[in-house]
Amino acid sequence: MTATGALLEVEALSKHFPLKGGGRVHALNGVSLVQARGETIGIVGESGCGKSTLARAVLRLIEPTAGRVRFEGEDLGTLSGRALRRRRRDMQIVFQDPYAALDPRVRIGATLEEPLIIHELGGRRARQDKVRELLTLVGLPQAAAARYPHEFSGGQRQRIGIARAIAVDPRLLVLDEPVSALDVSIRSQILNLLVELRERLGLSYLFISHDLAVIRYISERVAVMYLGQIVELGAAATIYRAAAHPYTQALLSAIPQPDPARRRSRVVLTGDVPNPEHPPAGCPFHPRCPQAFERCRHEAPAERDIGSAGAPQLVRCHLY
Repeated sequence: MTATGALLEVEALSKHFPLKGGGRVHALNGVSLVQARGETIGIVGESGCGKSTLARAVLRLIEPTAGRVRFEGEDLGTLSGRALRRRRRDMQIVFQDPYAALDPRVRIGATLEEPLIIHELGGRRARQDKVRELLTLVGLPQAAAARYPHEFSGGQRQRIGIARAIAVDPRLLVLDEPVSALDVSIRSQILNLLVELRERLGLSYLFISHDLAVIRYISERVAVMYLGQIVELGAAATIYRAAAHPYTQALLSAIPQPDPARRRSRVVLTGDVPNPEHPPAGCPFHPRCPQAFERCRHEAPAERDIGSAGAPQLVRCHLY
């Protein structure tokens, strides 16, 4: 699975966490996707579906159980030591909680300078100039460099987290729920900043969220995850207009619609997400699916492309 010119290729990626008493939690089960340069892919799904595990496995912050991740054609699994550190300069992450991601004892200027020191980028004066440039890029005053994290609001701290992530000029940003911990009034500001930086710096985003409205705003393609698998993947416009998988349809039906004339029929799922330690046989969604039939209980659906020419829409469902 090698895509010419692709930035990121994830091939059959799995991650199983062993339990102390025996058994394993199946956090990821054969996830595959290809991301083009400059593209934003939104990853959406309920809590516990494997979104954050995927983010960390892609960056090799955790080691996958199986599968392969290529960045610009290079297999990340073959790298270690200095070679892996050099490659990580091209891939950075922004975490969900901006306060927990910052050391409360370190001034912001030193926080932003640290990745430059680690990657040996420039002398002291050049690094200080870069810190000032980063603060300007994310809309913070120069005086912020001398202050500590507790002196900033949540939105400002997330701006600092974004500044730190772009300090080493990466090509890919993995954004793990970057606005979910922020007030609603601040979310749009951070999203607009991310859109601006994407255009200005030529970044690619792997954007993880449980908020479908946020995903729709920022993403060009959307991957819907359920119980460690991607069950639907396609252009954002296609997914939101004509979702194919029953799980995607249920998620979309829950989005609040201020216009009564445009409200969708609500699809209410019964039961809870199955235990990832003991995933169900067949289709993982079948215990909650309102359209499940006998085949779903015994046979895992293969990935099928039900899209039109030039606009693939991949779905794992026996209905197609």
